Amino acid sequence: METIAKQISTNGFAIVEGVLSHESVSILIEALSPIQDKAGQVSGGVRNLMALSKEVSALAVDPRIRKLVEPVLGRDCFPVRSILFDKTPDTNWKIPWHQDVTIAVQKRVDCEDYGPWSVKAGVLHVQPPASISEKMLSVRLHLDDCPAENGALRVLPATHTLGKLRHADTDALVASRSPVVCEVRAGGALLMRPLLLHASSESTMLGHRQVVHIDFAAVDLACGMRWSEQPSADGSIE
Repeated sequence: METIAKQISTNGFAIVEGVLSHESVSILIEALSPIQDKAGQVSGGVRNLMALSKEVSALAVDPRIRKLVEPVLGRDCFPVRSILFDKTPDTNWKIPWHQDVTIAVQKRVDCEDYGPWSVKAGVLHVQPPASISEKMLSVRLHLDDCPAENGALRVLPATHTLGKLRHADTDALVASRSPVVCEVRAGGALLMRPLLLHASSESTMLGHRQVVHIDFAAVDLACGMRWSEQPSADGSIE
C-alpha cells in the first residue's frame, strides 16, 4: 500500500489488480442491472449510486477499498460521490482531455471560491477551490475487462500537481507529453487524483465496460455545504 500511495503522489494514479474476486464482480453486476434498467443512463452514467444500491454503499466502506484509500487520504476519509459508467454499443462515448473539477453537493450555498454551479442528471454540482480537489481520490472499480479497445482511460502522469488548468495549458500538455493507457482487468481498480488530466475513447468492443466510480474526500466543505452522498453520523448515505 505504501508503494501505491507513492505512485499516486508522484504520478497521480495507480492500477491495482485483483481488488474484487470474480464472485464479488458477478454479485455487483447482478445487483446493478435492474438499477440501470430503472434509472436509465445519461451519457452512460447512473449517479447517486450508493443511495440506489446497498451493495455499492457497503463497498464504499469495505476493507478491501479502505486499505487502498486510507494510505493516501488518511483514516478519516469518507465517500462523497458514486457513479456507474457503462459503455455499450448503444451507450458509447468519448471524453476529451480534462480534469474533474466539479463536485456533487446536496444543496446550493453561495460561498467564496465555490463556483460556477451546474446540474448533471439532476444532481447539483459546483467547482470548489483546488485545495478541496487535492484532498480527494477517485476509485474506479472495473466490472469488465478494460483493454485499450474497451474505452480505457488515458492519463497524463503528474499533471495532478499543476492545480486547475486553463484550456490552453491543457492543450500544451497534451501536445508535449506521452499519455499512459490504463488497462485494467475485471475486479481491478484504477485510483486517481481528480485533477489528473485524463481522457477516454469510444469502445470498439461488443459488450459492456462497466465501472463503479467512487470519490473519497478527507475534508469538509466551506459555508456548511455538504457533499452529495456524505455519510450521516450513523454511516448511512443522506
